[in-house]
Amino acid sequence: MDQDSENIFTGGDAKEEPELPQRLSRQQVLTMIAMSSINFSSMISYSVLAPFFPNEAKKKEVTQTVIGLIFGWYALCVLMGSLLLGKYIVQIGAKRMIIMGIFVSSVCTILFGLLDRAQAGTQFIVLCFVIRSVNAVGFAAAMTASFAILAKVFPNNIATVLGCMEIFTGLGLILGPPIGGWLYQAFGYEVPFIVLGGLLFMMVPFNIWILPSQDAVPTRDSFLRLCTIVKIPIICFVVLTLSSGLGFLDATLSIFAIEKLSLSPGSVGLLMIGLSLPYGAASPIFGLFSDKHPYARKWMMVIGGMSTALGFCLLGPIPVIGVNNHLWLTVLMLVVIGLSLCVTAIPTFAEMLVCAHENGFEEGLSTLGLVSGLFSAVWSCGMFVGPTIGSYITQRSNFEYASACQGGLAFLAAALQGLYSVYEVHRKRSIQANGILTGHGGLPDDRTPLLSSPNPS
Repeated sequence: MDQDSENIFTGGDAKEEPELPQRLSRQQVLTMIAMSSINFSSMISYSVLAPFFPNEAKKKEVTQTVIGLIFGWYALCVLMGSLLLGKYIVQIGAKRMIIMGIFVSSVCTILFGLLDRAQAGTQFIVLCFVIRSVNAVGFAAAMTASFAILAKVFPNNIATVLGCMEIFTGLGLILGPPIGGWLYQAFGYEVPFIVLGGLLFMMVPFNIWILPSQDAVPTRDSFLRLCTIVKIPIICFVVLTLSSGLGFLDATLSIFAIEKLSLSPGSVGLLMIGLSLPYGAASPIFGLFSDKHPYARKWMMVIGGMSTALGFCLLGPIPVIGVNNHLWLTVLMLVVIGLSLCVTAIPTFAEMLVCAHENGFEEGLSTLGLVSGLFSAVWSCGMFVGPTIGSYITQRSNFEYASACQGGLAFLAAALQGLYSVYEVHRKRSIQANGILTGHGGLPDDRTPLLSSPNPS
């Protein structure tokens, strides 16, 4: 992209983009290994139940709406846990928070596999909510702390590193459904949870040994102050639409595929690879692009959001267009959604950090905890809204209309982000045209490093 084109996006003069360090320090290597193991094991354990749990719950006299609530309640508890733990990450300790979170999640995953022994009806439903609630707090602890640690250890290339981490997130999401579906068909309900819960438990001693400790000083900044920055709620809405789409698919796609496309639970697991494989494969590419061209982050969110909206509208597809559902169309739209979610999601965390630092938040683990806690909370809010409302619409109408509603939500978020981005560019160019510049010769710019680089160990 040439200089003039870049100025149109940024509203100012271009600066040199940050480059990845040629050599990683020992601390950075150990952190990447630890975070990769956490992402993979957490996601494979999380995604294992999507192909077969909704049908299994129906056998236990659970309605589609309650199934959606079971998925959504998990996300609601992650939301509350993320806000609380993000605020006190310095006091608890990032490493301790991750270890405790993984341990709690592993135990709860194994316990969830024993629910087939519960009585149908109320007992099964109550135990589902209780175990998922505790599991969610453990997951919130691990994810909130991992985002903060990555941003602290890789201050200049957070989008690139998060993109690389999403490879392991994608692998977990890819392997979880087919492995879960196969183990369920071969051995029954309990085995998938016991096997993958055991894998998650193995990560506890591994990360105690390998994960570096992080020291920090608490600050007086708060979530309330962070949310008063206009740009932050808009980005949060974008994040919410992303996670609500994934949550909606977790709760409804398997039943749609089994009833409308005549697929088995094992085949449904393979179908979900169409979503997670493109997401995981493309994440490091878009992460690197985001760090090399930070001025394009806002437009990545707009383009990705619009593409996501199109994918959800054609996933069913929406009945008004007169196209029947076909397996090939479902797979194609899952690929489109996976790529679009990747384009939209990768720049969001880095953009929130830049915005916080531009508005006076201190550089350090405390601010990173606030931003990562807010990010995890909003993501979890979407994971509650998506399956809960999506399942309700599916039960009252059908999957096709519910998917179209999800597409409409993504379109609205992309439109708001686009309007604000245009306003932001116009404001910067107007200020520069009037000669109202800051002491360093321009407006705060999103190419500057997010944090000072850590001392290599």
